[in-house]
Amino acid sequence: MFWNDQLLRGLADGLDTAALRQKVTANNLANLNTPGFKRSYVLFNAELEKARSRLSLTRTNPRHYPGTLPRSDPRVQTERHTTRRTDGNNVDLDQEMLDLVTNQLYYNALIQRTSGRLASWRYVITEGRG
Repeated sequence: MFWNDQLLRGLADGLDTAALRQKVTANNLANLNTPGFKRSYVLFNAELEKARSRLSLTRTNPRHYPGTLPRSDPRVQTERHTTRRTDGNNVDLDQEMLDLVTNQLYYNALIQRTSGRLASWRYVITEGRG
């Protein structure tokens, strides 16, 4: 039933990615004034597109849902080849704050969609009486 729900699983993966992005961005901000520190970021969308390109399913009816995507885990990558200051640090406060806001909007949208999906399952389980 709902424990095999691919949409819920995808939403959970997205929430995990958002949590990782929050952690990485907070680490970047914590090291804003650390000499030689190199910022990190989370790669997920690129990994998802790579996984999507390996997908080779055929829909036999246009009303069928598309096939499931292979799992693609987010990766943390360090930006080593740039420098913003003379001490070697490459953290940009404006960029990190923008990343925080963007990630918060992404997280809120996923939470809202997850809540709606769970409400749909609750409706099905209670046969519309709840």
